[in-house]
Amino acid sequence: MLRLPSRTALRLALLSSSLVFAGSLASAQTAAPAAPANSAQIPDLPVGARFENGIAAVVEDRIITVGDIRRIIEPLIPQIRSTSRTPAEFRKNLERVEDQAIQDEIDKVLIVKDFYSDEKRKGGIPQHYVDNQLEEELITQFDNDRSKFLAYLRSIGKTHREYRQMIEEDIIVGYMRGQKRKTLAVVSPAKIENYYTEHRDNFYQDDGVHLRLILLKQIADENPALLNQTAETIMQKLRDGADFAEIAKEFSQDSRKKNGGDWGWIARGDLREELANAAFALDKGQFSEPVKLESEIFILFVEDKRLAGIKPLEDVRDQIERILLSQMARESTERWLERLRRTGYVRYFN
Repeated sequence: MLRLPSRTALRLALLSSSLVFAGSLASAQTAAPAAPANSAQIPDLPVGARFENGIAAVVEDRIITVGDIRRIIEPLIPQIRSTSRTPAEFRKNLERVEDQAIQDEIDKVLIVKDFYSDEKRKGGIPQHYVDNQLEEELITQFDNDRSKFLAYLRSIGKTHREYRQMIEEDIIVGYMRGQKRKTLAVVSPAKIENYYTEHRDNFYQDDGVHLRLILLKQIADENPALLNQTAETIMQKLRDGADFAEIAKEFSQDSRKKNGGDWGWIARGDLREELANAAFALDKGQFSEPVKLESEIFILFVEDKRLAGIKPLEDVRDQIERILLSQMARESTERWLERLRRTGYVRYFN
């Protein structure tokens, strides 16, 4: 599914691509990825061509113009073209993205209205929040170059004041959506158990080992015998009862050295065959003989093992709770937005 960009991503996309908002696809074609063979048959279609009067929608006292929608979807047009097989499919996909962009803009206005409907929030948000966000964007998106920022404002037809208002509304929308998520109830154990029962296959796991390893690498022009001697020294220490993690910290040459060579749980299919065969031949608490692969030597230690199968409920309870909370958040947000749409003034223009 094609996702509409966030306001921040949109600013970056428009700035970096230097798109000219002339209302045609030609300006976006140079940035398009490889198109399907029949893409040449897809004609240029002005963005927003189905909106004859330049207005996409009116919500409360705000007019959403075709230009507003064009700025949102123009960076997406190359992707829409590349995934459309026919002119009809292209128009359908373009209209779907336009519709979603219009709805998102409408929802933003309604959410901001809902924010100010609370008497305690009549004063708005502290302006230093806006100042801080504006300063961050100036640095991260415009190289702290005010001339680039002003050029961007001219390209989108916005004043500095209007841009501040855009930032302020973005902050409000983020705050209000966050508040809706916070009001969610705790997921009941019964819901978690029902989800587990209905989606058991989603929790299948391959054979796995909780693995520690020591990696020795041959330095350029080093005598291979030295590497073997180091491996033998390590093996003798391990046979004498030395702690594998401490030996790994001392000798290993991999990125997990500081953690005692701990690579956590690894599925059989994620290991090279030679290492998988060595690891899964070990019992819990055992270490392997040196495994030499080209100019490297591996010594493995199995902290724990697990068999392939469906994970127990207790192992995935927290995961299921997060899934259900996410679903509940989406449903709660949609109910909230539907209420705002019913009670607000919205008129669409086609």
